[in-house]
Amino acid sequence: MTSSRRHHLKSLVLSIAFGLMEAETKQIAADKEAYMSEHCPALDMPGSQQDLQELCKKLHQQLDKVDEERYDLEAKVAKTNKEIEDLKIKVFDLIGKFKKPALKKVRMSADAMLQALLGSKHKVSMDLRANLKQVKKEVKEESVEQVGNWRKNIEDKAGMDGRKKMFESEA
Repeated sequence: MTSSRRHHLKSLVLSIAFGLMEAETKQIAADKEAYMSEHCPALDMPGSQQDLQELCKKLHQQLDKVDEERYDLEAKVAKTNKEIEDLKIKVFDLIGKFKKPALKKVRMSADAMLQALLGSKHKVSMDLRANLKQVKKEVKEESVEQVGNWRKNIEDKAGMDGRKKMFESEA
């Protein structure tokens, strides 16, 4: 097909579509006018205050009725949307095939992962010893006399002769 032929067909299709769109807009305008004339009669403004109050009460009643209908329709739409979602879930369960997305391999440090998971709360690095309690070790100072006389201490602690002999045989 030549480009001139293709251009000619394209322009014909566009002209037809433009004609259909114009007809559709005219039909929508006519439908709107018919609906408004049917549901909204012409407003006649009464002269007295009593008549105005009655008109206001009448309009309020109509507004309440329309609001009730709107609320009912919204509830009905929400219910059907919920049913549609439930049916979609049932269909996926019956099929049994779930598409798992391909995951990308990401290199992240532990700090970057915590930053991504916790957001702005995480500002501390992974120093695990930072929060530990500090414990000071007690240093026992033994006198020179106790250190020098270690054999006597062993004999005193041995208590039983059998244990004392055991120490002597090992030494």
